Amino acid sequence: MITKIHSATVVVSDQDKALDFYVNTLGWQKVIDQPMGPDMRFITVTPAPGGTELSLGHSSWLGRGPGGETGVSLLTDDIKGDYAALTAKGVRFKGEPETMPWGDTAAWFYDQDGNEFFLNEEAKK
Repeated sequence: MITKIHSATVVVSDQDKALDFYVNTLGWQKVIDQPMGPDMRFITVTPAPGGTELSLGHSSWLGRGPGGETGVSLLTDDIKGDYAALTAKGVRFKGEPETMPWGDTAAWFYDQDGNEFFLNEEAKK
């Protein structure tokens, strides 16, 4: 029986630069960094210990380039604060946080390779 999603992969052009962005800019934690051959590493990061991890897969072994929609949604409890803090660190957003038709507040941001993420603060119920 499947019990959880371990990781989802985003394609990156440089694993070290991606690791720096996710750990030092977003404030996530590195979970796994293990060699998979002479020029390959399996690297995962997570915003919260024990949660689903994001694998930083190098474009050379995934057969496609980085950038574009990832389909990855991230939750926050303070989107305005995160927007301000991340913008100050140079993170590029598509626009300011906005109220979604279903009541949540959300914004889209990009990593160092142009991978797009959906950042969402759920409406208070």
